[in-house]
Amino acid sequence: MATQTPPPAAPAEGRTRKSFLRHLPTAARVLMGLAFFVFGLNGFLDFLPQPSVTLPERAVAFAEALMKTGYMMPLMFGTQLVVGALLLANRFVPLALALIAPFIVNSIAFHLFLEPSGRPMAAVVLILEVYLAWVYRKAYRPMLAMRVTPGRSE
Repeated sequence: MATQTPPPAAPAEGRTRKSFLRHLPTAARVLMGLAFFVFGLNGFLDFLPQPSVTLPERAVAFAEALMKTGYMMPLMFGTQLVVGALLLANRFVPLALALIAPFIVNSIAFHLFLEPSGRPMAAVVLILEVYLAWVYRKAYRPMLAMRVTPGRSE
């Protein structure tokens, strides 16, 4: 007498969705990491072609002012490069997100007020930043405590 084994059960609807969603933070982190790593590296090696779009006069004046400081552009590109490497390596991700936040805020303001054609890319980066900050929100809790005694963490 042969025993019959029941056919394998089909995965539940929720299980398939859950397995897809668990990869979303990794995909967002890698996408953001690649963007910042490549653009940060490009700031030093200049391997990407320059956009053919002519920038508005105020945007050009702003970019020239940053370049004339002698330190701001290397600082921005260096920060992008380091943040991109940290995100790609999955190391110190909350710190990397905090380091790049001021750059993203300035990028949004730049594209809102000076150069509108870059708004979609700036919006995508902002969405990735906010999403990843939400995913890693537990890491920011101690930093957001209203009162903290020096030397004690809670």
